[in-house]
Amino acid sequence: MKHDYDAQHLNIDAFARAQGRIEGSQNLADFGRLLDEAQGDASQKTAYFTAQGAVRPDGGSGEQIWLVLTGEVALPQICQRCLGPVDVPVLFHREFRFVATEELAESEDEASDEDVMVLSRDFNLLELIEDELLMALPVVPKHEVCPDPVTLQVADPDFVEEASEKPNPFAVLQQLKNKG
Repeated sequence: MKHDYDAQHLNIDAFARAQGRIEGSQNLADFGRLLDEAQGDASQKTAYFTAQGAVRPDGGSGEQIWLVLTGEVALPQICQRCLGPVDVPVLFHREFRFVATEELAESEDEASDEDVMVLSRDFNLLELIEDELLMALPVVPKHEVCPDPVTLQVADPDFVEEASEKPNPFAVLQQLKNKG
């Protein structure tokens, strides 16, 4: 059975029980916070994502609601090595477990390895995708190999380098003794 899901108004429980899948793309102009992190015009760039709902046994007699989410975008940044423009691939793959209440989500999130969120009938998947892309941004964006050779040495034209050999202190004492 084919379902059309709205990524901005997703009923997580129904999506997971139907083992729903969304493959989509969104213009970066719709992700304001991510667009703020871009260097240059990124409004025409596109972020791609997939979301898969699942119901998994919880180890007892119950079941758990899960969302498997991936996303990627090539975000224009400034290379911190050569200071030129670079499109940095930003991608993530995350799994989220959903529980009934905020209190339960807080207590279980601290005690478990997976990310725990509150079950919602009107969940904005696009906000979660933007959050995950923001957290996946590299701390130091750079080219794998810069297009132009990078000078990794700083030199001041007025700098005069001192002699690398220091005189032996005993030789200096010997010279003073011979003078006197």
